[in-house]
Amino acid sequence: MHYRTTGQEILMAFPDQTLDYWVTGYGTGGTLKGVAKALDEKSPNTKIIVCEPDNSNLLGSGKKQQRLDGGSPSVSHEAFRPHLMQGWTPDFISKLTEDALDAELVDQVVAIDGQEAIRLSKALAQQEGIFVGISAGATLSGALQVAETAPEGSTILCMLPDTGEQYLSTPLFDGISEEMTDEEMEISKSTPGFRFDVASSPSTPAAQETSEPEADAIDFLETAINDKDKPVVMFALEWCEFCWSVRKMFEKLVIQYQSIDLDSVAYQEDNRGGKIRVALKAKTGLPTIPQVFVGGHHVGGCTETFDAFNGGELQKLFEANAVNFDQAQKFDAYTLLPKWLQPR
Repeated sequence: MHYRTTGQEILMAFPDQTLDYWVTGYGTGGTLKGVAKALDEKSPNTKIIVCEPDNSNLLGSGKKQQRLDGGSPSVSHEAFRPHLMQGWTPDFISKLTEDALDAELVDQVVAIDGQEAIRLSKALAQQEGIFVGISAGATLSGALQVAETAPEGSTILCMLPDTGEQYLSTPLFDGISEEMTDEEMEISKSTPGFRFDVASSPSTPAAQETSEPEADAIDFLETAINDKDKPVVMFALEWCEFCWSVRKMFEKLVIQYQSIDLDSVAYQEDNRGGKIRVALKAKTGLPTIPQVFVGGHHVGGCTETFDAFNGGELQKLFEANAVNFDQAQKFDAYTLLPKWLQPR
């Protein structure tokens, strides 16, 4: 699959430029074998550089992996030691990795220090805004080592295969508090229109929240709320975690609903979304988004809607308004929140 997809994407990204080095780590070996094969066919001058932990140098040891007749490993490789690069270098050399070596697709193996991998993972986040895991920092370390000796003007492509969310409980986040620091809190307060706990829309200036609702906005609101053909309506924002959590619940229940995304392009002209939101606040007394209605009845925001579902009141509203839903679904609605928003 990496031969047919990743490798071809890399080749298409360099149509008029020589790719001198491709730097990667290895786990199952699928990325390594597939991309290396594609580059060998279409860009044979590209050097394939494979990285592995310096304290677990399976490839660098030059010792073959012992295997069963079917090709699977029979024992752990004798050079394996526990290391920091999760997803990299298991305790054996995978068959796909060995295939790449046997086909002479690998030009160089580079050993990577675990602490340097962590340092570079943090540097990518802090200096480049690229949020990755430890193995990605390790690959960057390998690419920087290559850059030290590569001819001037060389083009080096470095493979960063994952994201940092998977590493919150690893040494990568050692010393980083789960709670916001005073400095981070001040930054958060400086951008009130983009805080999830307020869930304000950038298209709705804070000053406008105190203004009187306009007649057209009130008419739109009442029409939407009392639409008999679409009894379930949610006033939402396109990229709000709380809104998406409610969407996931409706999708899980197989419910037809109307989502009025007040920050979407359709509601941007003349700040129409902001005006509707002023009317929504005047009606509900609440500034937050989302707000959910069923058959003209105001259920509330995300937590109120989840509470109503968990308590059975929401299902009764659905039935009273002839809303079809999957009654066999039984779950705690709060599990649909992103993990960092779920109650502890």
